Amino acid sequence: MTNLRSDGFEGSITLVSDEAYHPYQRPPLSKKMLAGEVAADRLLLKPPRFYEQNGVDVRLNTRATAIDRENHMVVLADAPAIPFGKLLLATGSRPRPIPVSGADLPGIFYLRSLADVSALRPELSAGSKLVIVGGGYIGLEVAAIARSLGVEVHLVEAASRLLARVASPAISDFYLETHRARGVEIALDMAVHGFWGTGRVEGVQLGDERTVPADLVLVCIGAIPNSELAQEAGLTVEGGILVDDHARTSDPDIYAVGDCAAHRSPIYGSVIRLESVHNAIEQAKAASAGMTGKHRPYHTTPWFWSDQYEFKLQSAGLLIGAERSEVIGSLASGSFSVRHFIGDALRAVECVNDPATFMTSRAALNEALVCTGATAPTFTE
Repeated sequence: MTNLRSDGFEGSITLVSDEAYHPYQRPPLSKKMLAGEVAADRLLLKPPRFYEQNGVDVRLNTRATAIDRENHMVVLADAPAIPFGKLLLATGSRPRPIPVSGADLPGIFYLRSLADVSALRPELSAGSKLVIVGGGYIGLEVAAIARSLGVEVHLVEAASRLLARVASPAISDFYLETHRARGVEIALDMAVHGFWGTGRVEGVQLGDERTVPADLVLVCIGAIPNSELAQEAGLTVEGGILVDDHARTSDPDIYAVGDCAAHRSPIYGSVIRLESVHNAIEQAKAASAGMTGKHRPYHTTPWFWSDQYEFKLQSAGLLIGAERSEVIGSLASGSFSVRHFIGDALRAVECVNDPATFMTSRAALNEALVCTGATAPTFTE
């Protein structure tokens, strides 16, 4: 909306959301929000008056059920359909459910929204027993917060290392040792066979036949893009709503950004879908430009961050195709970086409490993108 107005769009804008809140930041949900350090209203991307001042019709608690592409209409569950000239899909993603027995017991939580945090936060009391299923960013961030609140934490990860999908072995090893040193019990290479309890979860059945007692369970085993609206409307979906580097879908009047969108990356040579604030912001800029007849393709190095205890992990670029790596600094000091290369070309960097290396490496990665001039194919090519 901000980009559309600054790009000169003067038409009407309608925002439809099935949540009860105006758009908000999600990264703090598993960090400061869960720790009780920030209130919900501090997470809002814009105050409610912004939407009034910019002529945005906000429809909260409203679910879109279909896209009528022929008549350019968005069909709603409980209200008249909304006509559109251009449509932006920013439907995000949802937690991947765990398909085991007892998964619907009370006391089993997921974390993706403000409502999820509001439900989970009161359960994190000192001495309570929390089992976390999944050793990715969200699971580890919640483990760190829970330990600071005096909660007993047992984390179960199916892969052979933490952060296996997003980080290098050096980073995995560092966070494994860090969490274990803070009292988190961690089981790697471990499946979850089910949950048990009478009226509420009381334990987790592991793949090695052990049972871990639990007062509550957090499941964080990945996310599923909310691409059903697009798929049912006949748009191209490949692990997400497929877009070009203008965030445009296979329908030139429909765009998609953020967690729900996937694109063919000329840098990494494959279709990728990114779950990051930076990616959503950059794709939104490209979409706004495309809708208003400007040329501002999505073309940037992805970057991410995670806060766990006193350690800030910042990473830029993806490890896809990396051939070798080098460590700068020492893991024991708690301030180091891991740089990854293809030949002599920097491919990605991961930095723990090393903002200077992160900034210079990220700038180098962006400069390399400019020099290559790589662009993603469009649907007309």
